[in-house]
Amino acid sequence: MKVLITGGAGMVGSHAAEYYAKKGDKVIVLDNLMRSKLFGYDKKSVEYNWNYLKGYKNIERIKGDVREKKDVLGAIGKGVDLCIHTAGQPGVRLSCEDPMEDFSINAFGTVNVLDALREKSKGTVFVYCSTNKVFGENIDIINLIEKEKRYIYDGVKGVGEDMPVDLTGHTPYGASKYTGDIYVQEYGHIYGMRTAVFRMSCIYGTRQFGFEDQGWVAHFVISNLMKRPVTIYGNGKQVRDVLYVDDLVDAFDRFYTSGIKHDVYNIGGGPENTMSLLEFIDILEADTGIKMKYKFGDWRPSDQKVYISDITKVSGKLSWKPRVRPAEGVNLLVEWVKANKELFK
Repeated sequence: MKVLITGGAGMVGSHAAEYYAKKGDKVIVLDNLMRSKLFGYDKKSVEYNWNYLKGYKNIERIKGDVREKKDVLGAIGKGVDLCIHTAGQPGVRLSCEDPMEDFSINAFGTVNVLDALREKSKGTVFVYCSTNKVFGENIDIINLIEKEKRYIYDGVKGVGEDMPVDLTGHTPYGASKYTGDIYVQEYGHIYGMRTAVFRMSCIYGTRQFGFEDQGWVAHFVISNLMKRPVTIYGNGKQVRDVLYVDDLVDAFDRFYTSGIKHDVYNIGGGPENTMSLLEFIDILEADTGIKMKYKFGDWRPSDQKVYISDITKVSGKLSWKPRVRPAEGVNLLVEWVKANKELFK
């Protein structure tokens, strides 16, 4: 089997690459290594994962951009069985500051990869990493109840795939990711490609370089261990369902082997794996023994107070469920950061 991972030096991409490499498959990783530049980070981040993957003889690393057709065609070669498209611009703030760059990476880049596969490897199974941000502010139609340390949904267990996506604000990031999302669906319908859209909630794991604008679980872990303050935008009661990255990759593979033609899934930890920022700080302090330094700031535009995935569909159709509980996954991330503190000094 031959697998192409776009954005393969990112956290999700590198774990997907490692998963298939360990199975003995041929893996091609395509990445332009621009994540640090996007976030104005003056140190290496995805370069660590890039070098980490060098340890696998059956992983071929190609430095290239999903927006460049020649780069994508070169990575596809004579054809691939599976393409997991993790490449993307993941920052909401960045999308507001430079919507054209955001569009070119998330929307155009996705269609460019799809069309290169249609031309050269139409039988490829295509997995797209979408986001809960495609629902935009429609999430706010769900009533909330405020508790001491969290908000909870009133009478709803989670957000299903039937949640509306239009007639609301999204931020340019949500709009660009949804553009890719709907094109992936369309290439399945009109060109007969096997495609899956995974609308992801909060994904976390080892080898994650978190920033304030993206990857908040890792950002908090790194800040805690390095004894740096963080800013909580809002009151800290906002809730996400969290999913460890290995469980996400397992779902990707289950789609590949399922034989399902094309589908859309909301995926995250689901109602049983949720935490608010305040609750997460409690978990983190208990794990590390270090008091978290933080202050509060104003709510950010389009920041959902609660997002919890209803994972009924993905669990039923793919016989899948999360296996790594938050306390266990956070500990794995904590231990990885401890072992690699020099990366964050």
